[in-house]
Amino acid sequence: MAANMRGLTQFIADIRGARVRELEEKRINKEMANIRKKFKDGNLDGYQKKKYVAKIIFTYILGYKVDVGHMEAVNLISSSKYSEKQIGYLAVTLLMHENSDFLRLVVNSIRKDLDENNEVSNCLALHAIANVGSSEMAEALSEDVHRLLISPTSQTFVKKKAALTLLRLYRKHPTVIPAAEWALRLVSIMDDQDLGVVICVTSLIMALAQDHLDAYAVCYTKAVDRLHRLVIEGEYSATYAYYKVPSPWLQVKLLRLLQYYAPSEDATLRSVLHEVLQTIMNNSAEPSRNVQHNNAQHAVLFEAISLAIHLDASSPLVGTSAVLLARFISSKETNVRYLGLDTMAHLAARADSLEPLKKHQGTIILSLRDKDISVRRRALDLLYSMCDTDNSELIVGELLRYLKVADYALREEMVLKIAILTEKYANSYKWYIDTILQLISAAGDHVGDEVWYRVVQIVTNTEDLQEYAAKVVFEHLKSPSTHESLVKVGGYILGEYGHLIANDTGYSPLEQFQVLHSKSQFCVASTRSLLLSTYIKWVNVFPEIKPQLINIFERYRHVLDAELQQRACEFYSLASRPDDDEVLQNVCEEMPPFPPRVSALIGRLNRKLGDTEDKRTWIHGGKEMNLERHANSRKATLPGSSAPGTATVTGTADAQDVMSSLAGLNLSSSGDQPDSSRVDGSVVAPRVAVGPSVEKWFNKLTYSAEGVLYEDVQIQIGIKSRYQGHLGQLAIYLGNKISVPLTSFTSTIHVNDSEALSATFAKIPPNTLVPRTQSQQLLHVECKKAFSSFPILTVSFLAGAHQSISIRLPISITKFIEGVKLGQADFFERWKVIGGPPREAQAVFPITLDGTGQLDLVRYRQVVSGNHLEILEDVDPNPSNLVAAGVLHTSVDGKVGCLLRLEPNREAKLCRLTVRSTSEDVAAEVLRLIEKLLRLDSS
Repeated sequence: MAANMRGLTQFIADIRGARVRELEEKRINKEMANIRKKFKDGNLDGYQKKKYVAKIIFTYILGYKVDVGHMEAVNLISSSKYSEKQIGYLAVTLLMHENSDFLRLVVNSIRKDLDENNEVSNCLALHAIANVGSSEMAEALSEDVHRLLISPTSQTFVKKKAALTLLRLYRKHPTVIPAAEWALRLVSIMDDQDLGVVICVTSLIMALAQDHLDAYAVCYTKAVDRLHRLVIEGEYSATYAYYKVPSPWLQVKLLRLLQYYAPSEDATLRSVLHEVLQTIMNNSAEPSRNVQHNNAQHAVLFEAISLAIHLDASSPLVGTSAVLLARFISSKETNVRYLGLDTMAHLAARADSLEPLKKHQGTIILSLRDKDISVRRRALDLLYSMCDTDNSELIVGELLRYLKVADYALREEMVLKIAILTEKYANSYKWYIDTILQLISAAGDHVGDEVWYRVVQIVTNTEDLQEYAAKVVFEHLKSPSTHESLVKVGGYILGEYGHLIANDTGYSPLEQFQVLHSKSQFCVASTRSLLLSTYIKWVNVFPEIKPQLINIFERYRHVLDAELQQRACEFYSLASRPDDDEVLQNVCEEMPPFPPRVSALIGRLNRKLGDTEDKRTWIHGGKEMNLERHANSRKATLPGSSAPGTATVTGTADAQDVMSSLAGLNLSSSGDQPDSSRVDGSVVAPRVAVGPSVEKWFNKLTYSAEGVLYEDVQIQIGIKSRYQGHLGQLAIYLGNKISVPLTSFTSTIHVNDSEALSATFAKIPPNTLVPRTQSQQLLHVECKKAFSSFPILTVSFLAGAHQSISIRLPISITKFIEGVKLGQADFFERWKVIGGPPREAQAVFPITLDGTGQLDLVRYRQVVSGNHLEILEDVDPNPSNLVAAGVLHTSVDGKVGCLLRLEPNREAKLCRLTVRSTSEDVAAEVLRLIEKLLRLDSS
């Protein structure tokens, strides 16, 4: 830059040649005066503006305040020359903060550069947006950045910069980015051919998915598929192999992304993931001599172990992981020890049994004395997580010993963790009191008020502990140096329960008073106030030391502190009342037990640790605490609770009246189209495609085994199915009808009630449909219980633009019915045994006759038999009537019998359909399905 501008080169040389600061300032002031004059005179060409703005930038970088050149920098951005545009953008990003008024002037210029078909201009504009990133700029330009990212004509390095720019904007202004709206389009870029683009987009999706899990759920399949292609199939270019490890950065990001979601119920995905994780662990079994290779391999391995723990803490993979981690925590490399301890803490937070970790307890305790503070901190976290009733005394004892020599940066956290472990795993209250008082004595200023508050609560609520606590705290107060927190605990406990030990040798009222009062002169005003409260309680129970106590009240009546003075005056007045006065006794009654409450210590610890930008999927503290955290987080996302970013509306009486007046109306859409607001867990069902042809194809497939399910100008979807018992298999044929490939192809299944029906693909679907060919995907389904809603197949792909199609799959409970042959006597006997409502469902509906004016009996038989019911001949004396029987197979509820009678009446043009079943839900659903088809035939 400076080589092409001699004036700038000379200016830099002069500055560097200045031997003292005064000479430097003189040269800069002279140059700034010259620049101001040139700018004021005007008529500067692009080269001169560029040169002077470059000098201003250099001056700013040296640390001098700059108040000139902003407008010229804005003008340079609009230049058509790269060198001038570059200097303009550099000046804008350095000289202007995000609230600068000048930024409004550059938004249009930046938008113009984003719209240009010039990758250099695109990149300069993206740099400026990411570096400045003001709220106004984010609102105005986020759509343009997104367009650059998804454009098929954008260069790969432009896409990478666009993804990272959106990530920067989202972190600064999350409300500006419509994350849920862009979800499917952004996730589709995870299939990009260039791994660099995939890495950048995955970083963006990791940030977005943490706050919008449901919207980005489709990324789970993409991540598993990409990992399989990287690790198992070796699908990557040599450019992205780092010391023979395939793109470790991408692997780590994908493994971390999968941990944000609950383990998938899809057996295919679980199988593929298991294979990937097993391969990663096998590759890392033997360390290499190459340090860089080891580092890359270990980075992937530790994330893989974390994912294995997240998926199933009792799997064989986790057993293998525990063996590897034991080796790592003894490694000579600090980084490996650190990651080993951290990952082992994750295992302790999720594992059902801590026995594999307890084998290495000695090594972990030794890590508390590691030379690196980060390793010491991770060792503390691990000991905290792996503590239980069996090893609590050993671990707490070790932590107390280490506390005396621990770094000051660690002490406050250590105190909280020791206090939590002591309370949670105490085998006896006496051990609890001994340990906590020892902790308060040793930790000093690092003990927060929450610790001694909790001691007071437990002692007050535990009657058997009160006498022992009074004795122990008295002994601690006798030591020459006592911390103020201990004086507070002693003041409260001796004030409430000192009378329980007053008759024992060495614990007389006078001795208690002398020990406690001797500490008061070293305490702050708030502690002295507490001690005055202790003294007034003693006036009530220890009349023998009343004169000394009144004397203290008299002295404190004249102190400057308002709180102390007020207490002393009030207590002096109370203590001076006659002995037979009951006011003092009523005021100084023993404290009642505290209401049960959750310890504030855990909340304090969680607030102290907090969340980073990459939110943790687990916390230190064992399985119990993690299950509780998971339950709390699920409560926070229930419809009744107010989650971040949502508004809860409280209905008024007027609103309730309006809704009650509409109680009898069906406000849902007509037909059997699934309601898009129905949820599974918290996942909103996709909105299905509609149209006369789509409905016609779907209805036909509900009673036939094969046919077209959906078709448009680009894609055709066909079905071929077979069912046996409670299991079924659908072959879904996906045909690409156009002359270009359908890329980033994704197929997902949404099931409303996963406890009643499961549907999983046999393998991960391919991500590309080549032109004018057909691909087959096998879908395995299992009926567990009766269900009433159809699963929804969603296919999305890129064909110029991103497109998504959601269609219902013709999978109903009648598909799992097996026809049964019955004689006339058997049929009517079972018909009577089942009886009427509620196990009978009946409907009467109009029908139309065929062209000859007769009943369309062939059609009726086709519909009934197509729903897998066996039509029984010669059972009903009326030849127009149909009688059928079948058994529904389910894996959970077993077999459910189902009988059907169809009675059409040609004269009345009506039909009565009756279904009886041993399950009222099955009867109602079979009636609904068959009635709908017969009504359609009649309409």
